[in-house]
Amino acid sequence: MLAVEDARARILAALSPTAAETVALSDAAGRVLARGVSARLTQPPADVSAMDGYAVRAADATEGATLRMTGAAPAGRPFAGRVGANEAVRIFTGGVVPDGADAILLQEDATAADGSVRVNEAVTAGRHIRRRGLDFAEGAEVLPAGRKLTARDIGLAAASNNPWLAVHRRPRVGILATGDEIALPGDPIPPGGIVSSNAHALAALVRAAGGDPVVLPIAPDDTAAIAEVAATAHAFDLLVTTGGASVGEHDLVQAALGGEGFELGFWKIAMRPGKPLIWGRLGRTPVLGLPGNPVSAIVCGVMFLIPAIGRMSGLPGAPPPTRRVLAGVALKANDRRADHLRATLAVDDQGRLVATPAAMQDSSMLATLARAEALVLRAPHAPALPAGAEVEAIILAELGV
Repeated sequence: MLAVEDARARILAALSPTAAETVALSDAAGRVLARGVSARLTQPPADVSAMDGYAVRAADATEGATLRMTGAAPAGRPFAGRVGANEAVRIFTGGVVPDGADAILLQEDATAADGSVRVNEAVTAGRHIRRRGLDFAEGAEVLPAGRKLTARDIGLAAASNNPWLAVHRRPRVGILATGDEIALPGDPIPPGGIVSSNAHALAALVRAAGGDPVVLPIAPDDTAAIAEVAATAHAFDLLVTTGGASVGEHDLVQAALGGEGFELGFWKIAMRPGKPLIWGRLGRTPVLGLPGNPVSAIVCGVMFLIPAIGRMSGLPGAPPPTRRVLAGVALKANDRRADHLRATLAVDDQGRLVATPAAMQDSSMLATLARAEALVLRAPHAPALPAGAEVEAIILAELGV
């Protein structure tokens, strides 16, 4: 069995970023830049005032001096003249500093009356002036390729006069659930059957990770039926199957795909939940085969599918970030499989984050997973730990799942 880290590394090494597409600025949040963004103007375009007040010459604006007011410079309407000796121009935040002025006298440090301004506090040259190009200069790269765009980045791209951005296309992920026993939510449930949850949960996970999910029709436990649906794999950047990945006589995914030219990369991971995981390639399309147990499928989605979508979206595809937290209960020694314990979170009286694993960790218990806020990670052969010991945990809300 492969270690989790080795399996993820092999998956990521086999994937490449999707091609670039151009999108409107309003649609770019959360996308990954395929090309860097350069400023199409200089910001600010001229020396501007950082405050409301008066544009003056510092040499004239000594304490107690009286200056003659000769005009105004609100933002967007520059003063056309020049500030001369013992003169002042009323100015507002963002207004262009008039020629001749070299400082801003704050309005609260002055008294204006009858066309003149009395200086109540002296100013120094350069005070409260934002120099031309303080933020960025025309032609400078303001956002690098490979950056996942935040709201702050969108603001910077807009300010630098870029209405369109080149981003990686959202990876298109086909999701195929298999099994005679499963039915869609709301449909009649066969005798001994269950409602299919995996495809919907994985579609939500794909969408949260930045992919474009396509839920395929459920395939029964029949190699021909599975192969028929899988024949559409060429339409996707990644095909994800769920169910049929183990070794039972009804676990037919490998057999069905093998007839279509499937090349197996590896199978079985030293992890719990989620040991029966398949990775391979069907023609040009990579295939990730997840277990059928719903908790196993989602945990494997967190550990492998989210990084894979990140990689295809133009990111490095890093492992899920972890935090050091305190164990809320004693943890027993682990066996040879990495464990991912579903846990709730609390803050103790010292402000420390405490993760308490559920008492039952069965891989069929979706309600436990839905209540969980973290996955506590236990390495293979990890020793027993007392309550209060530090452990690594993945915070699920940070991944949007």
